[in-house]
Amino acid sequence: MYVITGITGKVGGVVAQALLQAGQPVRAVVRDQAKGQAWAALGCEVALADMNDVPALTQAFMGAEAVFVLLPPHFDPSPGFTETRQLVAALRSAIQAAQPQRVVCISTVGAQAQQQSLLSQLGLLEQGLGSLPMPVTFLRPAWFMENAVWDIPPARESGAIPSFLQPLDRAIPMVATADVGRTAAELLQETWSGHRVVELEGPQRYSPNDIAVCLARLLRTGVRAEAVPRETWQACFSAQGMKNPEPRMRMLDGFNEGWLTFEHTARKGTVELEAVLQTLI
Repeated sequence: MYVITGITGKVGGVVAQALLQAGQPVRAVVRDQAKGQAWAALGCEVALADMNDVPALTQAFMGAEAVFVLLPPHFDPSPGFTETRQLVAALRSAIQAAQPQRVVCISTVGAQAQQQSLLSQLGLLEQGLGSLPMPVTFLRPAWFMENAVWDIPPARESGAIPSFLQPLDRAIPMVATADVGRTAAELLQETWSGHRVVELEGPQRYSPNDIAVCLARLLRTGVRAEAVPRETWQACFSAQGMKNPEPRMRMLDGFNEGWLTFEHTARKGTVELEAVLQTLI
């Protein structure tokens, strides 16, 4: 049995679909029974569990050949990442009690960075699950190409996409969620010993200018990227309702300054940016 958390999201959904297509039994972990109905119709078992509910999680993980772990995202975390620490502790307790044969966790590029940022939450996940006795794989994907969904409305409306990634011509590793999900499904079906890190990026790297050029081609209109000045970020994010924007700002600094990067040689996915943007459009 393959147990999938985060199955209602893009990555978790791809993982489950890939396993089902391979003829593997899947148990979907959901918080809401209604959200599990579609997966039940596809042949999945459904387990109800909140990610902070250790007894329910333990029951959901029981008897699993492999467990796929995806933390719910906290884009505006409390100082010290209190919510994430609670989630990691609950996950660790449940996995320790259920004793699945192996575990695959979605982490992030730069999880090993010493500087604190929004992505430090995934570093905490790696630390918390890193001493479990069973084989564990931490899959560290690059910047998600799907983040460009926020660029499409301004590209259509004004022909200018605001970019926090800078300089505009600097290409960084990016990856499609489809590649992340398929890779995670492959890893879940492998056998290995101990703990390992697998890093993943797309077939090539892209800059904000590359995104603008691609959007211009697909939308058949002029599109350019415009750098958002660093000194305006805090006011901008606060205006969006964020109470603690510093971790998000430091994450962007990490990509721009180069300290949020791969630790090893990354695997390559196959999905190009243009295909992702076409789907988003």
